[in-house]
Amino acid sequence: MDDLPLDALWVYLSGSPLLALTATLACYLIATRLFERSGQFALLNPVLVSVTVLAFGLVASGVSYANYFEGAQFIHFLLGPATVALALPLYRELPTLRRHLLPIVLAMSAGLASTVGSTLLIPRVTGMDELLRLSIAPKSVTAPVAMGISERIGGVPSLTAVFAIITGVLGAMIAVPLLTKLRIKDDAAKGLAIGLVSHGIGTARAFRISERAGAYSGLAMALTAMITATGLPYLIGWLGS
Repeated sequence: MDDLPLDALWVYLSGSPLLALTATLACYLIATRLFERSGQFALLNPVLVSVTVLAFGLVASGVSYANYFEGAQFIHFLLGPATVALALPLYRELPTLRRHLLPIVLAMSAGLASTVGSTLLIPRVTGMDELLRLSIAPKSVTAPVAMGISERIGGVPSLTAVFAIITGVLGAMIAVPLLTKLRIKDDAAKGLAIGLVSHGIGTARAFRISERAGAYSGLAMALTAMITATGLPYLIGWLGS
């Protein structure tokens, strides 16, 4: 029997959902190994490397994102259970959380005010297009929530998702070195800061610091999403009026 031509083999594999899933997992595992061997060099963040490699791979191979997602959607499905699972380390921190409730509330309030304020005012001052401003506004919230907020306030959800992912990746890259330079040693404080500005991607990075940092990052991520989803549309309406 004649050997199967390579182009025919590629056509078969590219149409298989298993290829996208395997490529995504392999890419992330290799990127994680590279990140660890580099001493956790910020620019080699596993999410950043994986997204970049997969994006170039899709463009080079001519595979559409819709076909890719058909195979990789199992990973997308796991985001739900993974988010719910963040409640477990947070439950373990409840005694500490109760003792430091006031500082946490004050820190979250200050962080949210600066994040939302800068997100709304800087684009307005620089004369950015209104549609772009509305799409950027929810960028510090985890992508699924940010897309819902964007649709509600008149932004472009797909563009908002891009900004949210970029914000998460940059936060995960910059936060830990910056906190180290600022001599912030408490893992709870690190987690709150990371989760506040870089949502899920940052929370994954916080868990590399410690379980406590990850728990507080998850708390900050959840509260940021809840407060932004309920308050941002009204704030934008008030500023617009």
